[in-house]
Amino acid sequence: PELAGYQPHEAPLRGRRFQWMLRIAVLLGLAGLVLPGILVALSTASRTATASCATYTAFYAPTATSYRVRFELGSPSGLGWNCYAVGFGGDETLIASLGVIPGGARLPVVPVERS
Repeated sequence: PELAGYQPHEAPLRGRRFQWMLRIAVLLGLAGLVLPGILVALSTASRTATASCATYTAFYAPTATSYRVRFELGSPSGLGWNCYAVGFGGDETLIASLGVIPGGARLPVVPVERS
């Protein structure tokens, strides 16, 4: 009985242009919410990987001239951040695989000589 006199509309209530503008606004809003989080996560991972790589290189390869840290998709150690020590001739040696989400350096505990 509530819908006895109801006549459906043939045309949509909003125009095609309004729907297109609304979709663009929603996509921009979603990008504005998600993109900063992704950028902050990548920046934090990069800084953490760089700091860990510096620590690993100083401990495992003290004679290295520098170090490089890269995010690699297809490396021998798998997906994630990898730390390389750079020698005098420019040759790179894999020092540590830091994983997809790098953490602080975990160095082995060694006894300290007292002199």
